[in-house]
Formats: sequence, structure tokens, C-alpha cells
Amino acid sequence: MMEEAKKPCCHAANATVTAPDHPTGKPSQKVPAGGGKQAGAAEQAGAAEYTCPMHPDVVRSGPDSCPSCGMALEPRGVTVEEDNTELVDMTRRFGWSAALTLPLFALAMSEMIPNMPVQHALGGQRIAWAELVLATPVVLWGGLPFFERAVASLRSRRFNMFTLVALGTGAAYVYSVAAALAPGLFPEALRAHGTGAPVYFEAAAVITTLVLCGQVLELRARRQTSRALKSLLGLAPKTARRLAPMGDGVGSAAVGNSGIGGAGIGNSGHCGKGHGESGVAGAEEEDVPLEAILVGDRLRVRPGEKIPVDGVVLEGESAVDQSMVTGEAMPVHKRSGDRLIGGTVNASGAFTMRAERVGHETLLAQIVALVSEAQRSRAPIQRLADVVSGWFVPAVMLAAIATFAGWFAWGPEPAFAHALLNAVAVLIIACPCALGLATPMAIMVGMGRGALEGVLIKDAEALETLETIDTLVVDKTGTLTEGRPALTTIQTAGIGETELLTLVASLERASEHPLGEAIVRAAKLRGIALSAVADFRSFAGRGATGTVSGRAVAIGNHALLAELGIDAGRWSAKADEVRDNAQGETVMFAVVDGGVCGLIGVADPIKASTPEAIALLREQGVRVVMLSGDSKATAEWVARKLGIVEVHAEVLPSGKADLIRALKAQGRRVAMAGDGVNDAPALALADVGIAMGTGTDIAISSAGVTLVKGDLRGIAKARLLSRATMRNVRQNLFFAFAYNALGVPIAAGLLYPHFGLLLSPMLASALMSASSLSVIGNALRLRRATL
Repeated sequence: MMEEAKKPCCHAANATVTAPDHPTGKPSQKVPAGGGKQAGAAEQAGAAEYTCPMHPDVVRSGPDSCPSCGMALEPRGVTVEEDNTELVDMTRRFGWSAALTLPLFALAMSEMIPNMPVQHALGGQRIAWAELVLATPVVLWGGLPFFERAVASLRSRRFNMFTLVALGTGAAYVYSVAAALAPGLFPEALRAHGTGAPVYFEAAAVITTLVLCGQVLELRARRQTSRALKSLLGLAPKTARRLAPMGDGVGSAAVGNSGIGGAGIGNSGHCGKGHGESGVAGAEEEDVPLEAILVGDRLRVRPGEKIPVDGVVLEGESAVDQSMVTGEAMPVHKRSGDRLIGGTVNASGAFTMRAERVGHETLLAQIVALVSEAQRSRAPIQRLADVVSGWFVPAVMLAAIATFAGWFAWGPEPAFAHALLNAVAVLIIACPCALGLATPMAIMVGMGRGALEGVLIKDAEALETLETIDTLVVDKTGTLTEGRPALTTIQTAGIGETELLTLVASLERASEHPLGEAIVRAAKLRGIALSAVADFRSFAGRGATGTVSGRAVAIGNHALLAELGIDAGRWSAKADEVRDNAQGETVMFAVVDGGVCGLIGVADPIKASTPEAIALLREQGVRVVMLSGDSKATAEWVARKLGIVEVHAEVLPSGKADLIRALKAQGRRVAMAGDGVNDAPALALADVGIAMGTGTDIAISSAGVTLVKGDLRGIAKARLLSRATMRNVRQNLFFAFAYNALGVPIAAGLLYPHFGLLLSPMLASALMSASSLSVIGNALRLRRATL
């Protein structure tokens, strides 16, 4: 056993919540010794398969794009090694394309310089050849993935943005190559300044580069999601301290089947020599990799260490921080026979445990699986650009066909050449250059505006969905409340409040218990100077005693008073009264010189901004549901304080995800707000996940929105920002298509009979520039949006 003087304080048994037998409700499964090795991340990952979120029937063995919608496929599980092949490839294509497009664009725009000095110096034909050299790798190599996706969309007859991009850039490039290599084939009416046919290399290259930029940003977002899952796996320690019994024939399987304590006779038929109390005496210890742990192995867990696997306490007592699972701010007291969850933190004390679930059977591995499945099953909102393109592509193709037919039937000789060139011109001008800017510009400015308000938005999907949210499911601990214990009550008699707090905080400074830390923190906030403590003793699950400034001081619960032989007297009724008035508050008796002289209450207080936030959301018509892993009494007390009617308490991570599924099945648009690892599956499954910036990294990574200061009022602001941004995106798409739509009649030659006007590079550039400037100017208006 540990020396009592070194064991940190462990308070208040009334805060204990015992974890259920199994987080999923499934019976415990026994894994034979030698056959139950934890395969770690590799076991969790399984085979590396990729699927489309919008078309789950599409499955590939590696990174690819969906043949139906062109989306990049998502990994089905958590891959052990990060596969950035596609991101690296797209980034390389974008980098080289941007480097080649900049001089190409400058060269093409040089004809807008008065007197065209560049054209006179180099000649139109040489410029066309230079543009051909610069544009060819951009279009044919940089844009190759888009052409592949466009072919797939044509085969499936599901037109999307890639169909339109490939159609426009392909037509512009093929036409321009012909104009550069064989200008004599073109009618005289199309010759530019009598030197050659116009080329559109810069249009094809600029569109390809902009779309590549969008793809790189999308793949980076997907990589962040993958890293979030890997960080979950990283919550488990890499090694564990395993105990090896001294006697022959007493292996881990024998320990696992012989129960706790007693002689410890296992299946091997040998007496558990030296087992004594749960077989600790005479045992050797060794640090082994987590993958080597078998069901039935005995492990030692020291203060401050993470519990390696799911199991049960054999010997010792401690306070365990299992907020990762339950969301409960208060540590949970564990003693012999209590169940433990892998990945949770042993806050104080040391104990031995028996491993009962390893590998993919642990609760931590199940949370990883839940998050991964939720992210795959959440079908993203179809891009507005894809929706528009689905209608625009057939319309453009019909216009091109009509243009060809009209010029072939009634156009001047050579009729076929005029018909073909004008049909191609329709395809070129119809592909909007600003299409790649319409959504990213609005999203970028909207994200910047949100950041100023403390609302970080990760992707366009979250912004698009927020305006439609009608139900907010909110976690209690760390979301509605502060998420860590704080001093809430001090009652004294016969001693001043400051003096009592000085004595108790000085005593607790020798403890590592979270409740003690809350008392010390409160004393420091009040500017109280603490004194040294002598003769400190910790009583696991009861409290602590010591000498401060020559006075005997103790703090703890009824069990400590009984052990010290002290009568609580009238303070017992006062303690019950405090608990009744503030559910969830841990009340401790303060003893000075052998007599109870006050009460100290510690609780997880409600955030000051929470009541206003709930009121704002109700004004916006949002239904608020509380979802907590904490005790029912505590959750209902917080709900009453905030006026929340619907409460679900004592819910584990899998249960939280189930509730989100149930609400979505009712047709609700659901947002989930949380801050812990236990909230990650629900955050990933909700239509929009909202994480507290003060919470865990995995919660932030699983969510689409992060509230930097953990202020729920940010959700109301985020919904207003979503409305403004999506309105701006729709306006941008209008500008992106409107100017090009105006150019279609010119490209089709409708003005030729009256004005002799056909599409020229100058006109095409003017229209594209106008649409791009309109998109940028409109997006910048979001900076003045009122939230």
C-alpha cells in the first residue's frame, strides 16, 4: 500500500458515479489468453476502403473520386498512416499551374496596353505560341483530374461543376491550339488585326487554376478530419505497467478467471502463491507496449497516468477523471470492484487493475468507430455550384448545338467553319471564370467576419447548414457550465470567512485533488496568502487532515468526521440544505482544532453568458435540448435554472449519437454543441457540430464551428452570419453566371447580321473581369454584416 502521507486527497463520496457494465449495453466478451492482443490503431482501422458520402454504394480500395458526383472519396475507417497522396498531388498541380498561369495571363492582357507595344515587339503569332507553351501543362496536366471526373459525370448523366469546367476549358484549349497552329483555317472575319485567329489560352488556364485551388482547400479540410480521429486513438497511453506473478502456473489467464483476492486459484490448478490481496505481493513489474496487453493481465496505474484499457479495480483507491466519457466535471472515486475506462486519467492515488477489454473492444476504440461512421454517414449539402451546373450544362450544350445549326444553315461561307467556331465560342464564354470565386470569396469573408465575433467556421457546409438549424442539442459540462469545479459556498460560525478559507486552502495546497485545487484557486483570486502545512494526511474518498499555523485542520465528508470521532451536529442539516438548493454541489465539513466550524461547497457553475444565449436562441425559434452524461439530479437542476424543458441525462457517447440520429429521423435540422471527447461522435453526426474553444482538440476537430471563448451567444451570431453569407453566395453565383450568359448571344452570333460583331478575346476578358470584380465586391460587403 502507498504511504498515506504521499497519497493525494480524494473527497466527497456523494460525487461518485459508477460507469455501467458496458458502454454499448453488450455483454462482456472474454478474450482467451494469447488470442486477445490489442492490435491498436491497425485493428481499429481495418482495411483501407474509400467511399462517397453522397453515394455510399461507391467503394474503392484507394483515394479516388465519385463517378456520380465527382466528390473526393472519404476513408471508411481510421487509417494507421496518413494518406496525403491526393492532397500532395493536387497541391503540386496547383503550384505549377499558378506559376504558369500568372505570366500567361499577363501576356494575354498585354493587348489592353495602349498602342499594344508587346504585340508589335513580338508579333501576334509568337505570342500565341508562347501562350500555347504556358497553357498546355496547366490544362492537360493540371486539369487532368477534372476531365476524368467530367467523363464520369457524362457517363452517369449527372452533370456537376466539373462537367462545366471541363467543357469550357477543353473547348477553349482545343480551339486555341487550332488557332495558334493553323490560323489560316479560320475565316477572315475571325482574324485579329489581320494577323491570326484569337486564342483563349488564358481563360482555360485561369479557370483550371482557380478550381485546383478550391480542391486543395477541400482536401486540407478532409485531412483535418482524419487527424481528429487519429488524435482520439492517441488518448490511450503507449505503454502499460504489467504485473507478473512470482509463482509457477499463475499466468494472466489464471488471474483473469480466479476473481479478486483470496488464494487466487486459477484454471491451471495451482495455488496463487503470494497473491494475498488481489495478487500484488511478490509480483514483478514491467512496462510493456499497449498492444501486448491481454485480457486478464494485471496492471498498475500510478497517480497522473492514463488508464491503459477497460477493466476493474483489484486493489487500491483513487479519484479518476472520466469526464471524457460522462462529461462530469467532478472526479469519480474508484475502489476495489469498480469498473475503469481506458483513456481516462487517474487523478490521485495508485491502484492495480485487471484488463477486461482490449483492442477494438475498449470504449475509446468504440468512440473512434462512432465518430468515423458518423462522418461518413453525414451526406454533405450538394454544392450550390453543382446544382446550378446541373441545369446550366444542358442549356449551354443546347445553345451550342443551336448555334452550330443556325450558322451551318444560314451563315456565310465557309458555313461549316463559321458554325463550328461560333459553337465553340458559346462553350468558351459559358464557362464562368468567377465560378471558382463565387463560394470561396463569400466563405472567406464570412469566416473572417465570424472570427471577429469569436466564431470560427471550418467549412462552407457548416455555414450553409446553420441557417436551417431548428434544434440545438447542448452538452452540460463545459458548454452550459464552466466545466471545472469552483468554490460556490462558504458558511462559517465562530471564525471569519477569510480565516477559514486561508486554513482550508493552505491544507488543500498539499493535495492534487481537483476539489482541493478549486479551493486553492478561490483563495488566490481573493489575494489570500497561504501558509505551510505539516503532518498532511490524505484519506481516500473521505478528505484530508494537517496542521496549519499551529492549528489542527481537517476537511472532508461524514466518513472523515466519523473516522476522526467528530460530531457534525447542526452542520449536518445545513449541509443537506445546501445540497438541496444546489444539486450537484459537493459539500465538505471544515474542522479546526477538533470542531466543525463551517461548510465548503464546490460545484461546476453555470456560465454567466448561458441564460442570455438560451434566450436569444429561443427568439430565433430554435428548440434547445440538454444532453449530458452527468447524473440526472444535477442535469435537471441546471435545466430548471435555464428554463430548458427537454433533458437527457446519464447518456454515454453512443447514446448521444443515437439521440442525434433520432432527432434527424424526425426531420429536424440538428446542431450539437459540446466540448469533450464524449461529445465527438454526436458532433460529427449532427448537421452542424459546434465545439467550445475551451474544450478538447478532438471535439474542435469533429465540429464545423468553434466558439473561441466557449460563449453560447456565438451560436445565435453564427446563425445570423450563415443567413448573410448564404445570401451573398447566391448573389455571387448570379454574378458569376449573369455576365457570361450575356456573352452567349454574342458568341452565338446573334449580333453579327446587324453589327458584324462576334466574340473576341477582348470582349471575353471584359466579361470575365466584370463578373470576377462583381463577385469580390459583393463578398466584401459581408464585413459590414450586423450580427
